[in-house]
Amino acid sequence: MTKIKTDPDGPEAQAEACLGERTYHELLVNLNPISQPLASRRLTRKLYKCIKKAVKQKQIRRGVKEVQKFINKGEKGIMVLAGDTLPIEVYCHLPVMCEDRNLPYVYIPSKTDLGAAAGSKRPTCVIMVKPHEEYQEAYDECLEEVQALPPPM
Repeated sequence: MTKIKTDPDGPEAQAEACLGERTYHELLVNLNPISQPLASRRLTRKLYKCIKKAVKQKQIRRGVKEVQKFINKGEKGIMVLAGDTLPIEVYCHLPVMCEDRNLPYVYIPSKTDLGAAAGSKRPTCVIMVKPHEEYQEAYDECLEEVQALPPPM
């Protein structure tokens, strides 16, 4: 018995590749109606990189409860919210809290990808990235782009 070699560019290989990752436009289908301001594809990638750097320095807050607690304590940072979280009531109060305290916030399309960027297998609907000197350049770049986004209506 011999093994049959599969074509690496064949339709089966392409189908398997599609199962692993979905494109930015495919993720936009599942967005909530309140997901404004929404990060572009490029800004989303920058935010993921910034989150990964922040995780190494232990400078993130993850999850609604933890983020809400540290917003109330007056902590500063960029708030990254997942746009595909249901029900909306779970985290719809966080943008209001951010606006009251002049904290920048942005929505990205996927909670699964947000959790993966934070080094977790578990999806997460909100992460706060705190500033740190180790990744200050990436943080400032993300902060500038998030603040340049049009405000929600």
